[in-house]
Amino acid sequence: MARVVGVDHIVFRVSDFERSRRFYGRMLEFLGFVEEWDLGRTVGWNNGVTMVWIAEAKPGAAPHRTGDVGYHHYAFELGAPEEVDELHAFLQAEGAEIVDPPAAYPSYGEGYYAVFFLDPDGLKLEAMHFLEKVKRGGRPPEPK
Repeated sequence: MARVVGVDHIVFRVSDFERSRRFYGRMLEFLGFVEEWDLGRTVGWNNGVTMVWIAEAKPGAAPHRTGDVGYHHYAFELGAPEEVDELHAFLQAEGAEIVDPPAAYPSYGEGYYAVFFLDPDGLKLEAMHFLEKVKRGGRPPEPK
């Protein structure tokens, strides 16, 4: 039986390639990613587990609208709640728009702690630590 072993990569279409390259480059390098691929108007960063790519959108493409069908947000899993706070401070210094500052989300599960923010195109991103998941040791939850 086929099993997913991880999320290999995600690609974000961006309206202003250079602006987004600066944003993602600085943030992803802060998070331990290295720029691995530069294909002109497409760039990919890798941390050895996951790749994050940006690619230039078609000219005249409609902007992302929260609430439309499609992408809602992408979450970066961090190793500790303190790392969520460190990224928050970095994002503030970079002038990123913070949607929700670091906080505990007990309704999401034990020890869920996250910050939510936007990229330059208004795409919602999250950085989180989830103690309950750590305690499971990478195993999926029990079926209901």
